[in-house]
Amino acid sequence: MSLPSASVVVVSRDRPGLLCRCIRSLAWLDHPRFEVVVVADAAGLAALAAAGLDAPLICARQDGEGIAAARNAGIALAAGEVVAFLDDDAVPEPSWLARLVAPLADPEVAAAGGFVRGRNGFSFQWRGREVAPDAAERPIPDWGPEPRVFPPSGERAVKLQGTNMAVRRRVLAELGGFDPAFRFYLDDADLSLRLARAGQAVALVPGAEVHHGFAASPRRRADRAPLSLHDIGASLAAFLARHAPPAAAGPAVARQRAEERGRLVRHMVAGGIEPGDIARLMATFEAGLAEGARRPPGPLPPLPSPAAPFRPYPARPAPMRVLAGRPWQARHLRAEAAARTARGEPVTLFLFGPTARPHRLRFTEGGWWEQSGGLFGRSLREGPRIRPTGFRRRLAEEVARLAAVRDFQPIAPG
Repeated sequence: MSLPSASVVVVSRDRPGLLCRCIRSLAWLDHPRFEVVVVADAAGLAALAAAGLDAPLICARQDGEGIAAARNAGIALAAGEVVAFLDDDAVPEPSWLARLVAPLADPEVAAAGGFVRGRNGFSFQWRGREVAPDAAERPIPDWGPEPRVFPPSGERAVKLQGTNMAVRRRVLAELGGFDPAFRFYLDDADLSLRLARAGQAVALVPGAEVHHGFAASPRRRADRAPLSLHDIGASLAAFLARHAPPAAAGPAVARQRAEERGRLVRHMVAGGIEPGDIARLMATFEAGLAEGARRPPGPLPPLPSPAAPFRPYPARPAPMRVLAGRPWQARHLRAEAAARTARGEPVTLFLFGPTARPHRLRFTEGGWWEQSGGLFGRSLREGPRIRPTGFRRRLAEEVARLAAVRDFQPIAPG
């Protein structure tokens, strides 16, 4: 079966640099037919224009209505059979979109979710989970390495993650898209439960990988220390009003309250916040609960048909070039990576120093992938801390590991 056409919706606010990096990464996607819709604030749209990245995009401005409303604005502009979602602080692997939407070639599958790696590029931030009407989540056991379709069953639903998910556009429109009551947090969980209650099957696709940074925002600092818990409290109250039995709401709020307090205590112990910040931040959580309880849980109207025709994005999929060397060669190798990237050649640069420093994998602002660390250090965090090896052997091992999600050119001998 051929892949369905896809619209990639990226929403952004207060992160123009990260938005540009995200858009640059889409040039290497190997899906044969997709478009890109960006819903961003004025600064984000201006940054895209200044970088010359805006011409192939379908853009809309939105400044402060919340993430659910921004995603709905993106859906309104999306003309693909499937709508996929990315956050602005996320970067997909080149195979991400094709793998994510592949299960939707089956008309019985309505949505799909992939896996999310965290800041270091190796540890998983999120894998298969399910969500209950009281907002409690638990891992899905035995998900396996291959895509797996989950038919709707009971009250729990496969939890789609907003930074790595795809939904058939027709189904999204019928369900009314995302609920604007969720300005941040639980908007994807709400949609997951509504999909399940509508009898829709959802696929889990472990090989569809996105790297997500948890960048700073008006709600948190770069070290993830909260600046406000208001939106979390408000979304929780709205979610429970829509989905939870009345008897479950109180325990769910108590559980979330304890989790948020525990998170604040950990930030305090780590030196990220002061002791007096705990009471102040917990007060924002309580204020959010009160506001969220006043958000009406009415039915969502269906979304309109696409506002514009499908506009294919000019991606440049190609086997990825491997560049490798020592840290003292980084300047020269990065210049070569930049030149090859400008010519339309995707690059992964490996920099291994003579240490046991753990590795980091990231997509650079210049448009290439870069993995750096000690020759004897670990990449996968569950591996040994020190691994005696040679340069060529280590390079071959890391390329072989990444070949699960990227198509590499053969490594030249030498």
